[in-house]
Amino acid sequence: AGTFDEGKRRYIVRTVGQYQQPSDIEQVVVRSADGTRVTVGEIARTRLGYVRTVASVRQKGRPAIAVNAQRETGANVLEVMDGIRRTIRELNEGPLAREGLYLTQVYDETNYIDSAINLVRSNILIGGTLAVTVLFIFLRSVSSVAIIATSIPISIVGTFLAMWLLGRNINVISLAGMSFAVGMVIDNAIVALENIFRHQQMGKTRVRAALDGASEVWGALLASTLTTVAIFLPIVFVQDEAGQLFRDIAIAVSCSVVLSLIVAISVIPSLANKILGGDKQRGDVLAAWGDRARNFIAQSVFRISGSTVLRLGVITGLIGLSLVIAWTLLPKSEYLPTGNRNLIFGIVLPPPGYNLDELIQVGQTIEDVLQPHWEAAAAPDSPQAQALPGPPIANMFFVAFGRSAFMGARSTDPERVRELIPIIQGPVLGGVPGTFAIVQQSSLFQRVTGSGRSIDIEITGPDLGRLIGLGGRIFGQVRQVVPGAQARPIPSLDLGNPEVRILPDRVRAADLGLSARDIGSAVNALLDGALVDGYQFQGEEIDLVLRGEEDWFRTQDIEALPIYTPRGQLVPLSAVARVEVTTGPEQINHIERSRAITVQVIPPETIALETVLDDIQTQIVQPLVDSGELAPPYQIQLSGSADDLRRTRQALQWNFLLALVITYLLMAALFESFLYPFVIMLSVPPALAGGILGLEVVNLTLTYQPLDILTMLGFVILIGVVVNNAILIVHQTLNILRDAPETPVKEAIRDAVFSRVRPIFMSMITSALGMLPLVIFPGAGSELYRGLGSVVIGGLLLSTLFTLFLVPTFLSLAMDLRAWISRAGRVM
Repeated sequence: AGTFDEGKRRYIVRTVGQYQQPSDIEQVVVRSADGTRVTVGEIARTRLGYVRTVASVRQKGRPAIAVNAQRETGANVLEVMDGIRRTIRELNEGPLAREGLYLTQVYDETNYIDSAINLVRSNILIGGTLAVTVLFIFLRSVSSVAIIATSIPISIVGTFLAMWLLGRNINVISLAGMSFAVGMVIDNAIVALENIFRHQQMGKTRVRAALDGASEVWGALLASTLTTVAIFLPIVFVQDEAGQLFRDIAIAVSCSVVLSLIVAISVIPSLANKILGGDKQRGDVLAAWGDRARNFIAQSVFRISGSTVLRLGVITGLIGLSLVIAWTLLPKSEYLPTGNRNLIFGIVLPPPGYNLDELIQVGQTIEDVLQPHWEAAAAPDSPQAQALPGPPIANMFFVAFGRSAFMGARSTDPERVRELIPIIQGPVLGGVPGTFAIVQQSSLFQRVTGSGRSIDIEITGPDLGRLIGLGGRIFGQVRQVVPGAQARPIPSLDLGNPEVRILPDRVRAADLGLSARDIGSAVNALLDGALVDGYQFQGEEIDLVLRGEEDWFRTQDIEALPIYTPRGQLVPLSAVARVEVTTGPEQINHIERSRAITVQVIPPETIALETVLDDIQTQIVQPLVDSGELAPPYQIQLSGSADDLRRTRQALQWNFLLALVITYLLMAALFESFLYPFVIMLSVPPALAGGILGLEVVNLTLTYQPLDILTMLGFVILIGVVVNNAILIVHQTLNILRDAPETPVKEAIRDAVFSRVRPIFMSMITSALGMLPLVIFPGAGSELYRGLGSVVIGGLLLSTLFTLFLVPTFLSLAMDLRAWISRAGRVM
């Protein structure tokens, strides 16, 4: 209250008025106007209690307290989870054990991450082994294989260093990018070493063969590397989750390929000079077959180049076949892969008006069904566990709050976690009429329930009743149009949420000295309580609340609630207000200032998101427009993952076209010609057809693989990869014509094809086998890159086969046409 000095001392004046115990509150005088003291204890009871329970957490059928841990942006999830596990162990062994409590971690995403990383690591090892094995089969030389194989560890280790310098983390996607690059990084080494070996066979010394061989292919290697890197430039600017994934792959592949170029023009020639033998490859059946194949392809190209009709027929036929394959087999698109996380997550929306006790009862109904499953987790091989309709449950939780509830369950067998979905849905949808439930496997990219893969049908307009009518009709049609889909309205389509409306009589209230705010405050104090002051309890301040008894009021008693007027009168609520017991909406949502009802649709995983979008648009939205039921100011917008898919797909389409332009202009600069890059770009259409064909093969032979956004990225990558073979043929043809200008074009093209067939096939097979484990081996994280790998492998294989005939044929036709134009110009 202040300070004062007396003599040599300064005194602090402090007013002590804190309540020391609850009984002190009862002694507070609340009225003494007539001289009679009235204390709180005479008109009220004082007790220590708890705030009203507004949420309930249950874990395996028992009450629990939930603690959520959220990592900071940029923090490494593996390090964070290691720290959490260590802390949990210390708490369980220390203070919690003394209190008879136990802390359980219900979900740990690092299990999935560790499994996914281990799978990619093994795929890198297997892919590298397969690639080196193929090299040995082709080369039959340990020294040659050893020289080329050095490019793999140098490029991979260098990529790790480059990513560290760029501040990027090592994750499943970046490791998958390195796995893709395993086959690609040895391409440059193969071309360089094979050309050095060819020069050795001409009788040159090791030093001269290394110098001439590397110099001859330097331009082609630079062009192929730059085109591979350039196609990633537009990709890094894609936004959202897809952009983050694209950037990780782009950085991993680009760094690996650039390093492989440095190795091919520096390390490979140096090693070839030291250890590469000059003896010819030993003759055997495989070598003889390879020579016959090279001769057949070269002579076929030579014969085709002799006839204009044949050349036009080959070009038209191969391009036409590519377009037919792409048109007939192109599947509908999907957004992001769901992943295979070991977590089933569901949200339960009960009928309007359900209180917390009823929500808990819903949870107990679910627990009764799931209890045998979590009890079987202790003995998963027992007859009881084997007889269950689904896998044993490692953990399960149920949380009820507000007007809804959510739950999660984790299986002891991650591969069978999806089997829990119908088991959980059964008691919810069948046991409580009017209940909506969305139960799904938690997505890797899910922010809220359903956001990982959903279509939000947003209906906006001015009249809530009409919106609810449209929402109810659409909700009913969704299950017919999209079989197996889960759907829920946001908010509820039912206006039956019970509520009590208090309508003040302003005239009568004013006569008694009351305002509408006074009436509302009095009712609020009697029902929910009014904050009066703070109370110090065991070193902490808790709320001191004034409220009515909890167990006496019913809806019919509200009119009798006592209201104390400023004039000292005590009147019932009915004297100053009218009370109506009615129903109303739980909440009213707005989108761009218009009232809105949303129907969220979760399609089954076997139906592509684009297919569902088309069906909803043509079978639900368009009939409403045609019938006039959906007319301005009412409108429907499809959003959610559907909007993300549309936006990202458009970005990829522009990036694909931009990658084509960048590749063309880059090669035009390197070749100093606009003609040769156009010839090289003819290898792209077969690559696109091959990518679609590869995706179809995976769907027919392995597992369902949609055309998701990551899979679409494979088509962009193909542009930079498949042009490499065409660059080798065109570049070698120009080298021959430069060294021997008198050589006929047809012979130069034939000799170029003959000398480049071997490295082209070696590069194609090693690249395909290096990526093959990513496609065929299932496991955690494989759903992220399986589609991308199948597209790249399929496009690489078909484009290589078509390019060997298509590019030389078109090159000869283009050169003849240019020569004819040049002659015609001189004559004129």
